[in-house]
Amino acid sequence: MQNNNITIRQARLQGREGLWQLTVENGRFSRIEAQDAATLPQGEVLDAEGGLAIPPFVEPHIHLDTTQTAGEPSWNQSGTLFEGIERWAERKAMLTHEDVKARAMQTLKLADFHALQDKTKYLSAVSPNVSSSGQFIYGANNYPGSVSGVNTDYLSIRQLSVENGDMFTDADIQSSSKVCVIGKTIADNLFPDGGDPVGRIIRFNKIPFRIVGVLKAKGYNSMGQDQDAVVLAPYTTVMKRLLAVTYLQGIFTSALSEDMTDQATEEITALLRSNHKLKDGDDDDFNIRSQQELSTMLNSTTDLMTTLLACIAGISLIVGGIGIMNIMYVSVTERTREIGLRMSVGARGIDILSQFLIEAILISITGGIIGVIIGVGASLGVKVLAHWPIYIQPWSVMLSFAVCTVTGVFFGWYPAKKAADLDPIEAIRYE
Repeated sequence: MQNNNITIRQARLQGREGLWQLTVENGRFSRIEAQDAATLPQGEVLDAEGGLAIPPFVEPHIHLDTTQTAGEPSWNQSGTLFEGIERWAERKAMLTHEDVKARAMQTLKLADFHALQDKTKYLSAVSPNVSSSGQFIYGANNYPGSVSGVNTDYLSIRQLSVENGDMFTDADIQSSSKVCVIGKTIADNLFPDGGDPVGRIIRFNKIPFRIVGVLKAKGYNSMGQDQDAVVLAPYTTVMKRLLAVTYLQGIFTSALSEDMTDQATEEITALLRSNHKLKDGDDDDFNIRSQQELSTMLNSTTDLMTTLLACIAGISLIVGGIGIMNIMYVSVTERTREIGLRMSVGARGIDILSQFLIEAILISITGGIIGVIIGVGASLGVKVLAHWPIYIQPWSVMLSFAVCTVTGVFFGWYPAKKAADLDPIEAIRYE
């Protein structure tokens, strides 16, 4: 701009009425005149077309990324800008492609949560989710687990209820209070004497939390996970005091009704794509999983396991049946003279056939009884050791005995028929 004249016409000025002409000579404003009485323009002419003209300015501030610098390689002990810049310079040298890639996937922000709260019509409840794993400590007792940062809607979404005490409040969320609600498993392990946990102070990774409530017990889910080994805290507390992050790990939502799940999913997808400024051809940078989808995945996994177990059981039955057939063949061979003697005193072929079929069925049923005892014992062992929910249906036990009987008849028929068809005279002569 130096050594050049510029005239700006038809400009508005803050606090003044009408249009004005500004003249810049050698990089400095030399004249400001009302447009109606302005002199002839000099040099390059710019038409502001009624736009507001303001002086140029520079805002000399910077932003430091706390998610990348918090504690790595060390903390900013002084809290000053200069030490912060120094820590960022050290952290920048440590960044890898995988670090940057992982950070790029952290797309869920608090703005997304607020948008789902305010701009949706198919959702009844929305809760952010962030979690941190560590060790819970109270006195000499400790228990490993994780703190889930949520809001008050989380209880209705997950169908939880507070049995003792209260849920933390919206005021606790706004102030990032160090309060929490614990599950029954956490309470039993940290307070084995049976004392009231409400009001007690526990520590999680050196951060004190005051217990304000205890959740009602829910037991184990279908995947064998303990639903009572949970600690809930305000999401702002977990984000600021534990993780030092500005993004969310997930957002829990609940539709107005089960029938509106698909509409709610479409609404969430459209809103998040709009917030993340994704174009029509861009892939979603988020995943939406409904309970229906999770149930379908669980059912498919269960069906696959059932098919696999059925194949294993079928192979076992074939192997066991061949074993029964071999045993009966040996039995017929060793008892040939006995069979001939019985026939000579009046035993019919059907009698010999029935004898050996009953023996085959008894062998098969005996193996079935042993298998049922082992199966029930193993199931109870898994329930005690792994805490998986176990339910033994009576009809399955009856079905196992029926299968054993059919197996004994099927694989015992041929040896029994061979015994029934023996010639009595030849059988008696057999050595």
